[in-house]
Amino acid sequence: MSRPAAVAHGEARLRSVNQSFYGSLWRDARLVPPQRFNTWPLFSTLARQAPRRLEVAPGLRPRLPLEDTRFVDVSAPALQRLHRSGASVAQGLISAIPFPDQAFDLVCALDVVEHVEDDDRALAELARVAAPGATLLLSVPLHPEAWTAFDDLVGHRRRYEPQQVLHKLEAHGLVLQQSAVYGMQPRSSRLLDYGMWYLVNRRKQAMWWYNRIGMPLALYFQSKLVLVPGMIATQGVDEVLLVCRKQG
Repeated sequence: MSRPAAVAHGEARLRSVNQSFYGSLWRDARLVPPQRFNTWPLFSTLARQAPRRLEVAPGLRPRLPLEDTRFVDVSAPALQRLHRSGASVAQGLISAIPFPDQAFDLVCALDVVEHVEDDDRALAELARVAAPGATLLLSVPLHPEAWTAFDDLVGHRRRYEPQQVLHKLEAHGLVLQQSAVYGMQPRSSRLLDYGMWYLVNRRKQAMWWYNRIGMPLALYFQSKLVLVPGMIATQGVDEVLLVCRKQG
């Protein structure tokens, strides 16, 4: 199989995994408004300075303000719910964002690039739609050796070495300005195992727990987002939030 064919095959397989998991998740999950997340103080401040805003693949966990932000996602259930909440939505993939070049001053794509076969293409698309000087907000999971069954379940293609992240940002004309520890994955492996088993085998009960107990508890126990210049010390960090600036 040629490389383009292999990439296309890999993308199709990953898209199937992601659509299967997230399509059913967003059909049954509740929309959590962006004000509930620890990213809100930072993201809302950046949004006030950026009238042209885009968030890619938010599902039902948007982080930018619903008003005056464009949202792109592959999930029809997520888009329908966002639209009913007053958001402007479009269906599309991160590898083919349906907007022209340099259309946005603030671009957000959290928990996305690790899901696609060709992450360089995804980063190129994010950079393409960002205007010179625009802010890009990204998050990625770290440390390939930390791979678990959870990564398989949610459709991850990879985890990143910290230096690899820096190289990829530089290759796409993105300058890392700040970073922070990010993510809401439970630290307990046993709790994750129970959650994954129930999602697969007792979905109705799992979603009841997720909507009414799991997500509210995760939101309640969020740590304050602590930003540092450049890349954080990544030892023991599962996921990192990156605040980048497009050169130009």
